[in-house]
Amino acid sequence: MLKRLFHTGYSRVMSLLLLLLATTGSSIGQSRQVINFNPDWWFKLDSSQQYIDEQRGEGWRRLDLPHDWSIEMPFSANSPAASGGAYLDGGIGWYQKSFKLAKADSGQRIFIAFEGIYENSEVWINGHFLGKRPNGYIGFEYEMSRYLYWDGRDNLLSVKVNNKNQPNSRFYSGSGIYRDTKLIIRNPISLTSNSTFIRATQLNEKHAVVNLSLEIEQTLKEAKTITVLTQLLSPDGLPIASEHTVLAKFKTGLHHIQQQISIDDPLLWSIETPQQYMARVQLIADGQVLDEQNSKFGLRNFNFDPEQGFTLNGKRLKIRGVCLHSDLGALGMAFNRSAALRQLRSMKEMGVNGIRTSHNPAAPGFLDLCDSLGFVVMSETFDVWKGHKNPYDYHLYWDQWYRRDFVDHVKRDRNHPSLFIWCLGNEVQEQWHSKPDGIAIPIALASIVDSLDGTRLTTIANNELSKANPVLMSAAVDLIGYNYNHKKWASFPKDHPGRKFIVTESTSALESRGQYDLIPYDSVRMWPERWDIPFDGGNKDKSISAYDHVFTPWGSDHQTSLRLMEKYDHIAGMYVWTGFDYLGEPTPYTWPARSSYFGIMDLAGFPKDVYYLYQSVWTAKPVLHVLPHWNWKKGDIIDVVVYFNQADRVELYHNGKKIGDQKKDSDRYEVVFKGIAFEPGTLEVISYQQDKRVLSKTIRTAKKEQRIALIAEDDSVSAAMNELSFVHAYVVDEFGTLVPDAANNIDFEVEGDGAKILATDNGNTTDHTRFQSTSRRAFHGKVLVIVSSKNKGQIVVKAKSKGLISGEVHIKVE
Repeated sequence: MLKRLFHTGYSRVMSLLLLLLATTGSSIGQSRQVINFNPDWWFKLDSSQQYIDEQRGEGWRRLDLPHDWSIEMPFSANSPAASGGAYLDGGIGWYQKSFKLAKADSGQRIFIAFEGIYENSEVWINGHFLGKRPNGYIGFEYEMSRYLYWDGRDNLLSVKVNNKNQPNSRFYSGSGIYRDTKLIIRNPISLTSNSTFIRATQLNEKHAVVNLSLEIEQTLKEAKTITVLTQLLSPDGLPIASEHTVLAKFKTGLHHIQQQISIDDPLLWSIETPQQYMARVQLIADGQVLDEQNSKFGLRNFNFDPEQGFTLNGKRLKIRGVCLHSDLGALGMAFNRSAALRQLRSMKEMGVNGIRTSHNPAAPGFLDLCDSLGFVVMSETFDVWKGHKNPYDYHLYWDQWYRRDFVDHVKRDRNHPSLFIWCLGNEVQEQWHSKPDGIAIPIALASIVDSLDGTRLTTIANNELSKANPVLMSAAVDLIGYNYNHKKWASFPKDHPGRKFIVTESTSALESRGQYDLIPYDSVRMWPERWDIPFDGGNKDKSISAYDHVFTPWGSDHQTSLRLMEKYDHIAGMYVWTGFDYLGEPTPYTWPARSSYFGIMDLAGFPKDVYYLYQSVWTAKPVLHVLPHWNWKKGDIIDVVVYFNQADRVELYHNGKKIGDQKKDSDRYEVVFKGIAFEPGTLEVISYQQDKRVLSKTIRTAKKEQRIALIAEDDSVSAAMNELSFVHAYVVDEFGTLVPDAANNIDFEVEGDGAKILATDNGNTTDHTRFQSTSRRAFHGKVLVIVSSKNKGQIVVKAKSKGLISGEVHIKVE
């Protein structure tokens, strides 16, 4: 069937296109150009004066975007950003870029587009003010055409970024032009930005009807006859169908048109097969293509039900999600596709199928990755409405900006097939403090979604569940969202008859990777004891045991929330707080801790033990994981924990002697061998399914540190700008066993044309070494080094440490 569609679709499209392009007429300019504007900027951190004109004296440095200057700052206990901002300063920064334009483009419209600047950006071109945008997470563009030089002179773009007023965020925001920037050259007759909306009005296994809403802007004085040609391309890139609309005497102004195109035997988007179509829209006049836009989209049916939860393409699916902040660990907020891909792949391998973009719109490139990998995305816009959480947060701009920011967010992201839920706010203060606003605001936001999208559901992340909560009283959203409150999940159908339910945020358990306190595994610690009282307890070194037994007073351990979510059909799913540790919010501690303990993986991207708990429940991959390590003092009494699946029991051997065998209790996801007296040597665990051996795992007592082992996550990387390689450094003994308490200082260097070290990290929440340092202490035996190269060839990463044999690894750059 696809061959027939390809043949007829391709023939029809090409015949029409050749006919249209054969028409002769007067020239009215070229088609759209989108130019990567990230390279070759100048930057200066300075609040003393305005840099609208070119005044590059002392203190300016050259760099490429995306850029986050706060991540380059020293950690400081006195930083006004405080613990939420990871004790990293903001300030005022200036960016400048000079560029020339071809005279041939002088009749075109020229725009500068920013995907994200944090925050309070102001932009000038050649000294002329273009605009201001307070919100640091919303993309925007300005037209520059009337102020540009076309005669060979340099054009000067100046951007002021003001992140001086602190604190303005509960979590690390970064500072600067931290997402991609593009120069867009458009014809006077063109499609407007983010105006194309693609949705299926009919969809089943045999047939789909795709509706396209288009907005076209005409800025010429004379009327023109325009043909709007839309081609649909299959996931394999083959033309399969087309439609065209002729607009006679197309006059100056904005024009809206609708097109419908049918697809036979549609290929559906799912988390297992995230197949995407492409809509190629061309505007053609006088034999010329005036504009062309390519928009990916996916076809999928989904439903949320009060009793059965979530279904995708007719199949029930538990949303097994995690919350992710936008920072990329040691890279800060500067968006990088390969770093984001690394995070998402790690989550996918753990069994995650859902992502919540906490608590702001994600980078467009991040959602592109979610589309291609297959995630159920909850896209969140606001952490605050009118009620503030910090003195300088978004409440200052709400009245003037909320509508424009939210409209821009919805229009930008509504074609992403991975996006299923719009989350309108997170734990907003209006739940308690303003009944009129608590009712009016969610109604207003939901109406915007209905008018601009209408194909997805809305929710709000509530942590106040009483009937006095005006946000819940408003009944404005489609899905009721609970943050935490796991003891109330089971009774939801009784508490909210006929309503649909999702856990927008759960768990908030706390761990330091590789740290195990010598207390019984079933000990429970609630840190802090209350959220509203400063915490002065915990471990002296600000660590937290990696056994799953420490959590916040509003949360639970991982086992508890996981078990409840999997048990009840009416729970559509949950988003665990969080997939990765993130910068800022080092609950339960403050200084010297500067990043969070909530992650299932640490800040460097090394898994904590609970990663394997989820993997054993959420994947079909055979799992057998044992904790803790086996380096203790003689006589220490240790509880040994085993996560496993695809087996009905496990056996434990200590130095070859069988200690016992266990099956999982019906309400637990692990087994625990309690009270094992430490003796150096080995622990071996073997899993069995009906007496058939499935997997075995041996952990050994490590001897003295001997060498550094380097392992690259990928053998090769692309030479494209900002493609990164992630290299693990392990401190091991003579037999290659990780030394779990190793804290050696390791020095890194790279060789290779254009190769450089961007950052190092170790996952230690109290390490105050700058991330850009090429030296870092191991934390429980591990360090991460992030390297890049713009040139093809080879990167050689070397690591050395006093008293240890050096390590080396080679990475191809293609």
